[in-house]
Amino acid sequence: METGRGPQNWSLTQTTLSACRDGWRVLRNRGPGQIQFWFIALAVGVASGFAALFFRKGINWLQATLYGTDDISALTSFAQELPWYLIVAYPVCGGLVVGLILNHFTKDGRVRSVADVIEGAALYDGRVEVKAGLASAASSLITLGSGGSSGREGPVVHLAAVIATWVNNLIRANGITARDLLGCAVAAAVSASFNAPIAGALFALEVVLRHFAVHAFAPIVIASAAGTVINRLEFGDVTEFRLIEDGVLTFYQELPAFLLLGLVCGLVAVILMHAIFWTDRVASTGREKLGLPRWSRPMLAGLLLGLLAIEFPAIIGVGYETTSLALTGQLLLHEVMVLAVVKTAAVAITMGGRMGGGVFSPSLMLGALTGLGFGLVATSIFPDVSGAETLYALAGMGALAAAVLGAPISTTLIVFELTGDWQTGLAVMVAVSTSTALASRLVDRSFFLTQLENRNIHLSKGPQAYLLSMFRVQNVMRGPDHPHAAPRKDIWDAIEAGVHVEGDATLEEAMPLFEETSRLFLPVVRIGAKGEPPEVLGALFHVDALRAYNRALAATAAEEHS
Repeated sequence: METGRGPQNWSLTQTTLSACRDGWRVLRNRGPGQIQFWFIALAVGVASGFAALFFRKGINWLQATLYGTDDISALTSFAQELPWYLIVAYPVCGGLVVGLILNHFTKDGRVRSVADVIEGAALYDGRVEVKAGLASAASSLITLGSGGSSGREGPVVHLAAVIATWVNNLIRANGITARDLLGCAVAAAVSASFNAPIAGALFALEVVLRHFAVHAFAPIVIASAAGTVINRLEFGDVTEFRLIEDGVLTFYQELPAFLLLGLVCGLVAVILMHAIFWTDRVASTGREKLGLPRWSRPMLAGLLLGLLAIEFPAIIGVGYETTSLALTGQLLLHEVMVLAVVKTAAVAITMGGRMGGGVFSPSLMLGALTGLGFGLVATSIFPDVSGAETLYALAGMGALAAAVLGAPISTTLIVFELTGDWQTGLAVMVAVSTSTALASRLVDRSFFLTQLENRNIHLSKGPQAYLLSMFRVQNVMRGPDHPHAAPRKDIWDAIEAGVHVEGDATLEEAMPLFEETSRLFLPVVRIGAKGEPPEVLGALFHVDALRAYNRALAATAAEEHS
């Protein structure tokens, strides 16, 4: 009997291994089926959720170690008791470590964040830089743990995108599958970081994928739910902020005040964004003129932050303690105004100094301060038709964050999930609508898309603008041996007239030449050494360029409406 079972068991094992190998081969060669993809999305969601959890706990541990507090939510209060030289030393040392990491592991010394994930989704088949991404996550953790004034959502989103990139490469996913998997990772990271499953799913769709295709909804929701479960297993079913009173509209006549609050928050959001961009430009120019090493930039930013934190310790870290004080109305008007100005400066120094971190948490704090300040003034002028000033703080928090992120839907929901207050939806929605409408016209739709525009990556204008940059001329041109190649004499006539394009150029560069010259084709050349004639690689025909562009537009439309 025993002897008979051995061959049977061995045969069964061989059959199982063979089936697994065949399944893996199909998965890699043909991509996952729908049910398979949902299981992969769940696995990516779990991995991204744990990454967000460990990132958050790492920040908490570093802050607790340096600032000597067991209660991270009261970091500002503990920092006030520290000697001034430690308050300065921590961000300086943190900036030095960050500078060395980024100098060694990135080409440009820049922290990767949400903007790079959006770029990866649009242009690189749902992939981001892995080595630079891991270095950026480490840099942001050190920045936030040592006193940097930024947020944790940007690094967490990019870290999740690194996980999605690794899985995409493992299963050789491309196109819609790869982008959807990236969205799953982002949704899980956001939901795990903020205990906000609905907002996490919508953030991935609204901000990263930038469409609401039905095919992407189910796997992204699965991943987002997984991230939330991981958060709640560790922290319980609790909200980030607790409100001491219910915010309700006293009269509908109060709604115009929230329209006005939205406009104010939109302007403050634009000021914050331009402050960051201006600081980044000034720091880059100053470093080059002074001949300072690249790694010194975050350290100098840390020095400025430390000096500022001596007088205003509220700028340290993500700022949730101050945000809670604003949401519960425990700040006076002059405190609100001073803290709003100082926080804006601190965020600009941190991000312009390339220390690391994201912009969402600072937006929440600045929005709550702006809303409370507006509410204190409004309720004092019109006490008979006004509710609590804390309602304005809540609406301002959502309005300013929505304007910065360019994500009115997911931001509205994340405010509700962070506070647990679903009774004030009308006021928050009104403020969010006007803030995003105003801010999107004064920047390129959002902070992230404006960052990309500053790098000449034109995603804010839609697929019709950026798809041309995805095609290299040499991949679309007709070579000399093509059956319908351009006549060689006509090619050289065009070159002698100064009309040609290089092979590594994109269609974005080539298409304007067609408009300017009205030619049927452009010679494609490789420029040789000085004094040597260019090498002719082929010819780019206008009809071929338009055909490639139209196919890409059709594929994009099909994905967004599937």
